[in-house]
Amino acid sequence: MAATATAPVRSRVLGIPVDLCDVRQRALQLAQSGGQIITLNAEMTMAALENPALRGAIEQAELVIPDGAGVVWALGRQGHRVRRTPGIELARWLLDQAAAKAWRVALVGASPRVLERLRQRLLTELPTLRLVFAADGYGSSDAWPELQRQLLAAEPQLVLVALGVPRQETWIASLQRPLAGLWMGVGGSFDVWAGEKRRAPSWMCSLRIEWLYRLIKEPTRWRRMLALPAFAREVLRQG
Repeated sequence: MAATATAPVRSRVLGIPVDLCDVRQRALQLAQSGGQIITLNAEMTMAALENPALRGAIEQAELVIPDGAGVVWALGRQGHRVRRTPGIELARWLLDQAAAKAWRVALVGASPRVLERLRQRLLTELPTLRLVFAADGYGSSDAWPELQRQLLAAEPQLVLVALGVPRQETWIASLQRPLAGLWMGVGGSFDVWAGEKRRAPSWMCSLRIEWLYRLIKEPTRWRRMLALPAFAREVLRQG
């Protein structure tokens, strides 16, 4: 099924929405009009089935991209030929666009150490980047309203949020609509960009087994990984 950048087709995987479109062009549009990007994978899909707040955030997001191989596989079973769009790659491309187009950029999340290393790296790699706001995700809940006020006052055009699923998605969704600028949850991307963690080798990404690399590096993730076979079973059960 074809879709243009201006009119994405919204499909569903296990009842959770995902958009079929030219993701980069749609993201550029949202940087002008405002909106939220959510990166959907099998784990998040299963979590959304149990978490009404997360499901609501996905439903109202202006762009939901097929981040995980499982989501791409499920869409293929519906006859949709789509390419996986890893959120970490889209977010980095958006940073490049921001530097080229002089967008105001904000970073929220990760530890103080990671955020500071990331800030230094980005300003070295992208010297024209206009970084107008940066706050780690370890502040107290009492400090959060003031942080949010300062963030909105900075009027960023691109906001990357690394608070983990589902916190990053539900927090962005809680902001008053219409959103000004483009907001995107990026999970552990800050840790990778800062050099604290490594992404899976390219050959593992090509084989769509990036999840296996993460499991090897972080064995404590095994409980979360149980969502993957559960997702596959449910997709097959629903035909």
